[in-house]
Amino acid sequence: MLARLKSLFAGAPVTSATDLDDRMMVRALDLACDAAAIGEVPVGAVDYETGTGTVLGQGSNRREIDKDPSAHAEHIAILAAASKVESWRLSHCTVVVTLEPCPMCAGLIVNARLGRVVYGADDPKAGACRSLFSIVDDRRLNHRAEIIAGVRRDECSALLRSFFKSLRGRSKE
Repeated sequence: MLARLKSLFAGAPVTSATDLDDRMMVRALDLACDAAAIGEVPVGAVDYETGTGTVLGQGSNRREIDKDPSAHAEHIAILAAASKVESWRLSHCTVVVTLEPCPMCAGLIVNARLGRVVYGADDPKAGACRSLFSIVDDRRLNHRAEIIAGVRRDECSALLRSFFKSLRGRSKE
């Protein structure tokens, strides 16, 4: 029984990030810094065509500014990409995001049929790729995306830690 359960939840094999993934993560980190500068949680995302490297969408968190609970970086990037290619099917795309996607964004990744997910920092409280849930590559679902975790993990984590440390410092004043 345990072996059966493990097989249901076993994800796709882990592969390595490409140089293009790394360059896109640098861009996502820049977007995350932009989010922090306007008081948003510093998460950035880039959606690009896997074969060509053409950027189709990008975004940073805008939940506070837009008063929108769905305004996560990867959600914004995926919607922009779908609009640009005029299709909800993004199987030819990779989304690169500085923080492991949450359940909402992981569901969107599955529903948009994204081919690959590359993320930086793990999210032990809400991560839905590996940390808390495995939605993106759950064998019970009709689509699974390849997951590459930990790209520029230290930089992504440091940015988040710094942001939340500054928030805690402001709340004491």
